[in-house]
Amino acid sequence: MMQQGLPSSPSESTGGLKAWSEQTLSLVIYALTITVVALVMFLATFPQILAVGKINVSYLPKLNAFINGACSVLLMLGYVSIRQRNFKIHRVLMLATFFLSSLFLISYVFYHSQAPATKFGGAGAIRTVYFTILISHIILAALIVPLALFTIVRSWRGEFEKHKKIARWTLPIWLYVTLTGVIVYLMISPYYPS
Repeated sequence: MMQQGLPSSPSESTGGLKAWSEQTLSLVIYALTITVVALVMFLATFPQILAVGKINVSYLPKLNAFINGACSVLLMLGYVSIRQRNFKIHRVLMLATFFLSSLFLISYVFYHSQAPATKFGGAGAIRTVYFTILISHIILAALIVPLALFTIVRSWRGEFEKHKKIARWTLPIWLYVTLTGVIVYLMISPYYPS
């Protein structure tokens, strides 16, 4: 018998989230996505516009690359755990990935609000490679925001068939974004100011 006041499942503990209509859920997720993407685009266009004094943020690109690398590992482990039908471990790994990705976003926004833009200095074929990876990374990073949110919410609400359908798209895109985030960092890191 369940004790009064304790949820019997994660979907029960969401309260209002479970009761949200599809329209409300979509509206909230897309509004959050537009806000995040607009903030990142604003800071890319106007770096340092929110700078506060002389805060040392030079360590953040390396931290962000580490977080992206950790997310890549967690995503792969999450895939292995779900293939082994270890739902509890899968849930922990995916929530950890979402938490780290959120931490990455906060760190990324803070860095670009405080630091000048860094220009890639490579020439020739490597420049083409860099910008091809960077552009695909940016586009898919914007796309992963609603995909990840819908994937997590579907699971949280107990909508596992919908969760599985969207997760088939979310996982490879999210993994590509995290891996290319590390690659972009490694390619541009020689050009960061000393």
